[in-house]
Amino acid sequence: MIDIRGEVIKTLILQREPMVMVDTFYEATESEANTGFTITNDNLFCSNGLFTEPGLIEHIAQSASAFLGYKALIANELPPLGFLGEVKSCHIHFLPNIGDKLHTYIRFISEALGVYLFVAETKVNGAIAITCRMKIFFIPP
Repeated sequence: MIDIRGEVIKTLILQREPMVMVDTFYEATESEANTGFTITNDNLFCSNGLFTEPGLIEHIAQSASAFLGYKALIANELPPLGFLGEVKSCHIHFLPNIGDKLHTYIRFISEALGVYLFVAETKVNGAIAITCRMKIFFIPP
């Protein structure tokens, strides 16, 4: 288990406040990673006490970015810049509440010319909040 938290997360992703949507990086293998995020009441993506759909998508995209940032960190390189290219097969089962802790599992399926295809699943208290497939284009620094 890796367990990167707090300010150290910013060595893995390029986002800064108020757009940081990952606060914990738990573990990684060659093609999988687990991240987390606690939703606070001052979050840009909260409305009426709930973490909205764009926030869930952004959290998953940043989770993928954190994974590639972690790989860059252990290779003594800078994290890549990522651009969300596509979201498919997105199923939102419920919107998390302020105070909830997101636990996200990312599995990379393929990569070609800097475009990464991956699947993601985010849970809150063991219940699936969202599942999706994404493509993100990453540019090396």
